[in-house]
Amino acid sequence: MTEPVQDWDPISAWWIEDVASDPLHEEDVRSLLEVLVGHPEGMVADLGCGEGQWLRWLGSDRAAAATDVRLLGCDLSASLLKRAATAAPVVRCRLPDLGWLRTDSIDAAVSVYVADLFADLDRFFAETARVTVAGGSLTIIVNHPAFTAPGSTPLMDQDGEVVFRWGDYFGEGSSTEPAGDRELRFYHRSIGRLLSAAAEAGWSLQRLEERGLSAATIARYPGYSGQQHIPRILGASWTLRVD
Repeated sequence: MTEPVQDWDPISAWWIEDVASDPLHEEDVRSLLEVLVGHPEGMVADLGCGEGQWLRWLGSDRAAAATDVRLLGCDLSASLLKRAATAAPVVRCRLPDLGWLRTDSIDAAVSVYVADLFADLDRFFAETARVTVAGGSLTIIVNHPAFTAPGSTPLMDQDGEVVFRWGDYFGEGSSTEPAGDRELRFYHRSIGRLLSAAAEAGWSLQRLEERGLSAATIARYPGYSGQQHIPRILGASWTLRVD
C-alpha cells in the first residue's frame, strides 16, 4: 500500500479531472455553498482553493450580485495554484498555517473538503479566527464525520437494505481513501468535537447542514444506490464573536 500523499502535485491532474467530471462538486457542494456562504463582502479567502473552482464561483456570483468582494486563494499544490491564479491572487502554503496573513486581514473564509485533511483542527479554527475581522464569517464543507470514522462503512442486510456501520465515531483516528494512483489521509472528529473546537476559538455557529448524496451523484456512481439516506457531506457557517 502506498504512503498517503504529503503534496498534491503528484495527484493534481487526477484532481482537475475529478472536479471537471464529478457531479458531487457541481450538484452537491455548490448547492450547499449557496445556502451557507450568502453574499460576503470585502476580502474573502478560499483556504485550500485547489484549481480555483470555488474562487471562480465566488467571483462570478458576487459580480452578479454587485457586491464589493476581493478574492484570495491558498493551497499546497503549485500545479493547482497555476490554474487558480487565473481567478484570483494565490499563495502557496500548508494549512492550517496562516502565518503569512496579518491579523484581522480578511472578512470571510471558505474552505471546501480541506479541514479533514490535516491533523491540527484546533490550530485551523484559531488561525482563521486570528486573521478574520470581528463579525466576519467562516464556512467549511467536509466529508461527514460519520463517513470518515475508522471502520465505518455501508452494509447490505439480508433484505437488501443498505445500512451503515458507524465504526469508531467518538474516536479521533484517521483513514485513507484512494486518490488517483495514490491515497489521501482523512482525519476523523465527531460533530461535537468539530463544533467545540470552533466555539473555543471564538466562532459562533450560524448554520449546520448535513446531507446525503444527490440523485445526480448516485446516477454517476451506481455503487452508491440505496445510500442516499446516509450522511456524507457536512457544511457549517460561523461568525466570529465580537468581544
